[in-house]
Amino acid sequence: MPFLQIHLTLGDLDPDRAEQACVAAGAVAVTLSDAGDSPILEPAPGATPLWPSVALSALYDVRTDPQALAATLRAELERPSLTVSSEVLDDRPWEREWLKDFRPMCFGRRLWICPGGQPPPADRAAGPDPVIIWLDPGLAFGTGTHPTTALCLEWLDAADLTGNRVLDVGCGSGVLAIAALRLGASSAVALDIDPQALIATRENAARNGLSGRLEARPAAAAWGDAYEVVVANILAEPLVELAPRLAAVIRPGGRIMLSGLLSAQEPAVAGAYMPWFDVEPPREREGWVGLIGRRR
Repeated sequence: MPFLQIHLTLGDLDPDRAEQACVAAGAVAVTLSDAGDSPILEPAPGATPLWPSVALSALYDVRTDPQALAATLRAELERPSLTVSSEVLDDRPWEREWLKDFRPMCFGRRLWICPGGQPPPADRAAGPDPVIIWLDPGLAFGTGTHPTTALCLEWLDAADLTGNRVLDVGCGSGVLAIAALRLGASSAVALDIDPQALIATRENAARNGLSGRLEARPAAAAWGDAYEVVVANILAEPLVELAPRLAAVIRPGGRIMLSGLLSAQEPAVAGAYMPWFDVEPPREREGWVGLIGRRR
């Protein structure tokens, strides 16, 4: 069915209050996003994103009167001059809409991430040993399009993973754990705090014939230990907090790949791991950084 979509730029308005006002006025969905260009990864599920300038979009029944709705929101938020724009969105499969821009992508020498039904271009997949991962992220984060995921995939492509046990912390769609398995790892455990990520990871493991070698667990469950490789594509603050725990689950000589941090956050994250790891110089892509370390 079609929807009426409204747009608000919140300025100094509290995002939670604005979201609640939209829901009270009948919104069936509310999205908060960055109104400027502040590169911050997705917050944890249930957390309010805190960009310098927040934009709000909300969907309503198409029969909603946009002028009456705007008046209701201005009154509820006590902002008579609040700008409220609106448009009618034609019906489409909304949960799949963004996938129209998801195309096969190559990382490193041979690793391909492909949406279902779209093989690599024939003129680019002619190498001797292409490794193809069929991926549908569902409602989870992680396709390879974000620089942090790309840094991890390129590192995995170049690493010797033969026979390794892998831990993927913050697995999202499961793309990193699945890539490691397809590149030679023997088994993988994938952790996430988001139930949608665990669903997507299990489905993608099955899509690639890897269900028997990949176990998706809630992050609150047991992590296991004695891993040869750990990948953690999350955020700088949890990376710092998790340093002792990640050091405890990896074997001496094991390798770790940390991503999800901005260039300015690299010294603090690297410093948190130096008591246990020999940390290499950072790898950077579009202002994001990946750190690689080896357990002493």
